[in-house]
Amino acid sequence: MDDAAVLKRRGYIMGINLGEGSYAKVKSAYSERLKFNVAVKIIDRKKAPTDFLEKFLPREIEILAMLNHRSIVKTYEIFETSDGKVYIVMELGVQGDLLEFIKTRGALHEDDARKKFHQLSSAIKYCHDLDIVHRDLKCENLLLDKDFNIKLSDFGFSKRCLREDSGRLTLSKTFCGSAAYAAPEVLQGIPYQPKVYDIWSLGVILYIMVCGSMPYDDSDIKKMLRIQKEHRVNFPRSKHLTGECKDLIYRMLQPDVNRRLHIDEILNHCWVQPKARSLPAGASNKEGESSRTPDTLGVPDATTIDKHSATKVEAREEAAPKINPEVAAVAAAAAAPAVASVALEVSKQPENMAFNNKPSAIEATKEEAAESAQQQPPETNGP
Repeated sequence: MDDAAVLKRRGYIMGINLGEGSYAKVKSAYSERLKFNVAVKIIDRKKAPTDFLEKFLPREIEILAMLNHRSIVKTYEIFETSDGKVYIVMELGVQGDLLEFIKTRGALHEDDARKKFHQLSSAIKYCHDLDIVHRDLKCENLLLDKDFNIKLSDFGFSKRCLREDSGRLTLSKTFCGSAAYAAPEVLQGIPYQPKVYDIWSLGVILYIMVCGSMPYDDSDIKKMLRIQKEHRVNFPRSKHLTGECKDLIYRMLQPDVNRRLHIDEILNHCWVQPKARSLPAGASNKEGESSRTPDTLGVPDATTIDKHSATKVEAREEAAPKINPEVAAVAAAAAAPAVASVALEVSKQPENMAFNNKPSAIEATKEEAAESAQQQPPETNGP
């Protein structure tokens, strides 16, 4: 049975093609039950890599069933056919992704950036409070609903963090993500704190929001890494950014993992808070670091933002009130070692994930232990 017939039997009228990868594609569809358009991810398990099926896929399914936040895409239904095809029904981001939005309209005004960044940060806090890390935060994975609100998507590299007896989170040894958004410790291929990695990526995203360009040129990873480790951040003068905005970015793009901000500190930062009073352009933060940085990177104002991840194929719209109960059932099945059921964002190509001559981001020096069970707290909604 073809995809249209399969979806029709489940109450969906298939629409246009939204994207396609090597073993997955995304179609739009109208849900006769929900009464609005959705995105349907169709995965061919026969074509998917073994690492993905055995490792990333079960993690993602477990996490998708847990998530319930207004700034995270909703998953409505997951089902699989006897021929090995998996269908995931999700929100449809009718306004596309943030990267395309900025490429089309240019840098955001700080007030608009503040609103969107607060939504994203609230979603990340919600995840981090559950000990869930995303590990692939980038503008392509931030979808926009009809009102241009942020919807965090693509949990294909996400995981639940284990805690040691001391209560500390264990380090991650799986090196994944996109080089342009990756923290220095990840680029260096050393074990890293995954929550702290997410914070660096948030800093890159906010820079792109307000500057309309990338903070670092990833065409030369070795050079980029040297600049990052020197804690150099160049802000285009023509953007006239407030001192507090630059201060926040500078402190998120902190190469020292012990001094990089945590998500609570980001949400409490004066720039993120409404009606915040601007800091002087050269104001120093509490660590004595100035947000005024040398103009040594030479980032031009009109820098073209290219997609550093070649396989973003998602779109969504408004959420239904609750996740379909089938999601939880599939998640439970995915926890079995021999079962690899479904994943939300699967069209990741090896070239997307390669850092510094690593053949694939899903290569790990050691498989992390199975994630510990944890109960989901009530939803914490962003603004």
